[in-house]
Amino acid sequence: DTFEGTTDVQLDLAVHSMEQYSFDKLVLYPLHEETVRRMMKGPVSAFHKREKRLFEWKHDRGYTKKVSVEGWEGKRKKYTPMDSALRLLSEKYKAPYFLYITPEMANLFASFSSFEEWIVKIRLLLTAEPRDVHPKLAEYEHRWRVIVSS
Repeated sequence: DTFEGTTDVQLDLAVHSMEQYSFDKLVLYPLHEETVRRMMKGPVSAFHKREKRLFEWKHDRGYTKKVSVEGWEGKRKKYTPMDSALRLLSEKYKAPYFLYITPEMANLFASFSSFEEWIVKIRLLLTAEPRDVHPKLAEYEHRWRVIVSS
């Protein structure tokens, strides 16, 4: 995600969900500005600022072993297709794979031609109930669920 407007409470909920599902690790993958520019409309702050904020949150909360901040896009400094990002993450981290994403990002992901290839390998955890559901996302509704705060 961009993590542009993500709050500490939302990040804490992601960790809570990770613990609830007994995941080994939560990997935060901030998108580079060029990726954001090509994928969606609207401005976003510099990658290094958003990445720094995630590292500070992780350190302040003591999540140094449970949470990783993946900085690969910051090293590339250019647009990264979602396929490339998912391939990197699936090679670097062990399965099973769950993407914890916003409904907007899930709908965007469902619009990509590679969606059907990836949705059978991963599951989606949405941060909120989607207002509108992309037809492909609806077709694979058994592969995603909404995470609600408790």
